[in-house]
Amino acid sequence: MSNQKVKYVIFDMDGLMIDSESVYTQVTNDILAQYGKSMSWDIKAGLMGKPEREAAAHLLSFFPDIPLTIDSYLRQRDTAQDLIWPTVEPLPGVRKLVQHLKNHNIPIGVATGSRRRNFELKTGHLSDIFECFNGKIVCGDDYPGRMQGKPNPDIFLIAAREKLGRNVGEKDECTDEEKGERAKGLVFEDAIPGMQAGKRAGMAVIWVPDANLLGVEYSGRERADQTLKSIEDFKPEEWGLPSYDK
Repeated sequence: MSNQKVKYVIFDMDGLMIDSESVYTQVTNDILAQYGKSMSWDIKAGLMGKPEREAAAHLLSFFPDIPLTIDSYLRQRDTAQDLIWPTVEPLPGVRKLVQHLKNHNIPIGVATGSRRRNFELKTGHLSDIFECFNGKIVCGDDYPGRMQGKPNPDIFLIAAREKLGRNVGEKDECTDEEKGERAKGLVFEDAIPGMQAGKRAGMAVIWVPDANLLGVEYSGRERADQTLKSIEDFKPEEWGLPSYDK
């Protein structure tokens, strides 16, 4: 756990704020079932947090014998998912934490690999949560050519710099002052690549993984600063943030 007092907070979205990962899993397995295949958690772990085409390519690389292109898979997936997104629910503790940070004027943002059009579909019915961010949201297609997907740190640095106005520098150039500013950020993530991206951005990371991810091996030395079963278990005062009202 960090001894640095947190000055700003950045949230991932899918699987962290909203229960979308179960939708991804079900829709993908429905598509694969047409060919007698299914997606294991080891495969899914490598998809989480990646931009959609990169994630689709990774998925299909495990099934070279099925006649699905990236585009045909994405068309089937989008059609099925678009019917479900307007009903997706927030995960436990999310509404309470986001509104708490907003009420205490803590700078907050979202950094999601989802495309902007998908973000709108997933969150349009959850305005009491996502309007708290006042537009300080970075989606996976917002900065063409400027962002590599997680586990690269780009999206968190862009969210901090472009949306929250923090002096965090560029990815490959960082002064001591900018390094110190990065360390004031706290990232919430559920995916392994997202946790790695937050650490590579020089920020503290709270990891809230699906229990199935805990046994998945991954390359890299990054480790979360704190691992929680649920955002409900987060204690703001442990990070120098205002405690919840009694």
